[in-house]
Amino acid sequence: MGELSGRVAVITGAGRGLGREYALLFANEGAMVVVNDLGGNPDGSGSSDDPAEGVVAEIRALGGEAIATHDDIADWDGARHLISTAVEAYGDLHVLVNNAGILRDRSLVNMSEDEWDSVMRVHLRGHFCPTRFAAEHWRMRAKAGDLTDRALINTSSPSGLLGNRGQANYGAAKAGIAAFTIIAEIELSAYGVRCNSIAPAARTRLTTSADDASAVHPLRDRIIDDGHPANVAAVVAYLATATCPLRGMVMITRGRRVQVMQPWTPIETIDNDDVWTFDDLRRQLDPLAGLRFTTLADIFPT
Repeated sequence: MGELSGRVAVITGAGRGLGREYALLFANEGAMVVVNDLGGNPDGSGSSDDPAEGVVAEIRALGGEAIATHDDIADWDGARHLISTAVEAYGDLHVLVNNAGILRDRSLVNMSEDEWDSVMRVHLRGHFCPTRFAAEHWRMRAKAGDLTDRALINTSSPSGLLGNRGQANYGAAKAGIAAFTIIAEIELSAYGVRCNSIAPAARTRLTTSADDASAVHPLRDRIIDDGHPANVAAVVAYLATATCPLRGMVMITRGRRVQVMQPWTPIETIDNDDVWTFDDLRRQLDPLAGLRFTTLADIFPT
């Protein structure tokens, strides 16, 4: 019996990279997996059924159970169809992994309206829409007395938590996903849903010029370097298990390291006895200019 035996999981963006590794590991641990992928390019253009169908074929060759969908998860009806497909095929939904994403990197001063909107659509709307319909199903099951453990796993990014040059659109969307996760946890916990988010760092088409994750098959070859997305897959699969107690967390994951991030929280509190004046503000706020915050270079030193 695998750690995910009997669990039904929907994984978006599961045709390549991180999502592919999630789907393979989930199935290997006994989950019934709905592999969703439009099969587009890293910038969101184009589409193909091949990536999702290929992962389903891999899973079945390993003795697992999976079906493919090619729904646009940022489309209202597409997201509805994705969730209903899982429920109709397997009778329930226990895990939703929101993973699909694109990149349109550009410096802020050169970024176009479309480069901003397309990234927001795929990442933020692409998290909200499937979650909205999964939540509807989970609420219905909870009201019927079924409080089976459910898990929502979202995908933020170190760029969204710490910032990164050239990724104003991507980083803003990923920061929004972290906040979305916290709010989802507050609202959905009543239905037996645990909501967590990962901020993965791994070698995929979005982080390198080519996706070489499939050069080795970790389930077969047991060869996993620190950049391989299979490392992140192990964390995601654990978050999906029925016995995992974690909720409301945002975690940076890379290689064999997991770093739990603390949400926005006050580090300095300054009070004034009277209405603020500019002199008061200069005296009390200017010393804070020396504060230093964690950067990407601190997390991933070169």
